[in-house]
Amino acid sequence: MKNLLKKNDVININIQDVTLEGMGIGRHEGLAVFVPQAAVGDILKVKIIKVKSSYLIAKIEEILAPSDDRIKSDCKISSSCGGCAFRHISYEAELKIKQKHISDCFERIGGFKNIKIEPIVASNNILNYRNKVQIPLTYSSEGQIISGFYANHSHRIVPCEECLLQPKIFDQIIKYVKNFLTEHKISVYNENVKKGLIRHIYLRSADKCSQIMLCIVTNGEKIPYAHEFVKKITEKFRNIKSIFINVNKKDTNVILGAKFIKLFGNDCITDTLCDKKFVISPASFYQINHDQTEILYKLGEKCLSPQKSDIALDLYCGIGTIGLTIAKKIHKLFGVEIIQSAIENARQNSLFNGITNAKFICANSDDIVKNKIIGEKSADIVIVDPPRKGCSDELIKNLIKIYPKKILYISCNPATLAKNLKNLCEREKYNISFVAPVDMFPRTSHVETVVLLSRNEN
Repeated sequence: MKNLLKKNDVININIQDVTLEGMGIGRHEGLAVFVPQAAVGDILKVKIIKVKSSYLIAKIEEILAPSDDRIKSDCKISSSCGGCAFRHISYEAELKIKQKHISDCFERIGGFKNIKIEPIVASNNILNYRNKVQIPLTYSSEGQIISGFYANHSHRIVPCEECLLQPKIFDQIIKYVKNFLTEHKISVYNENVKKGLIRHIYLRSADKCSQIMLCIVTNGEKIPYAHEFVKKITEKFRNIKSIFINVNKKDTNVILGAKFIKLFGNDCITDTLCDKKFVISPASFYQINHDQTEILYKLGEKCLSPQKSDIALDLYCGIGTIGLTIAKKIHKLFGVEIIQSAIENARQNSLFNGITNAKFICANSDDIVKNKIIGEKSADIVIVDPPRKGCSDELIKNLIKIYPKKILYISCNPATLAKNLKNLCEREKYNISFVAPVDMFPRTSHVETVVLLSRNEN
């Protein structure tokens, strides 16, 4: 049927589903209509803002009858900020959406039928849980320095003075930095003209904010009045234990550059996770929700049931957190990570926790067979926790060559997870033994999933 609707037309629709990105889905004359900030069960009057051949995008003009899932958002910018997807619905409804999305990915992308997926592990805390933020800066139309978050699918910064996902002390530090920049007439970066000095404020915390790392991302190698800045901010915020400049002079969407210059304090901050101490450097990966990470890792360990004779290979190991939580229960641990500073942290963390059977190698996880990383004997256990793009085809092939008894796959992207699992389970090489979602990122469009694959011995 030919689409007769055009931009700015107004129609009424019923919302029947919601995507993981928080877009409600209704139908009009056979066409899908995507509506931000909608909830399943909403009856809406919407205005068409984009017309495509097979779907429409609209915005809410009026809520004619609200869904039972709908709540009043506790954030005044949640409808325009690209950070949260679900502040307009109950947390219970959000969890159902995430559970359904994972199930749909397994069936639609992976081709898996009748896979049992455990109920999603909810977070006890859905506020102020983030231990890491990267905040862009720009100028308002009045010439004032503002900070906030990018609107969806754009680099337009939505100003935000208080984010409900991050600790309140982060908001206070960001405000102090902006005031210092304004007072001393230090410029911030303008993406359009590629000029200005300060690009982002990057904060990490450890041990419930008792230790904070501050990093200023700059389009240069120096900050004016740096000595005064360090003295004043550390006097005001005693929990700041280290301050860095990160140099990023490139015209890029990547936030961090390769070079860090320490201005103050320690090289790392130290956190406690699963009864172990971990040092974290500014460039190293570390899960952003401490309490849910402990649940995730304990769930993974329970799945693996590590044995004293096992050799484990931890790929994309970062600072070693996952592997080191099981190291004392196995014979040998090999960790592989491409970022050198993370490997140095992992080696420190091994010594820090009295672990003597772990070896950490700086290498590309794709090359585990070519580089003979695990020596002559194959691994019994492989742990993979890849970035959002998932494991490469090369790595999947190498995992099948190694053919471990068990593979623990931790994923932050259900779509790439399902694709990788499909390849690993082809020709009945592996069976999916356990699947459990863990809500690491409440109120956002992200969800973590832990999967145990068992070698098919038939």
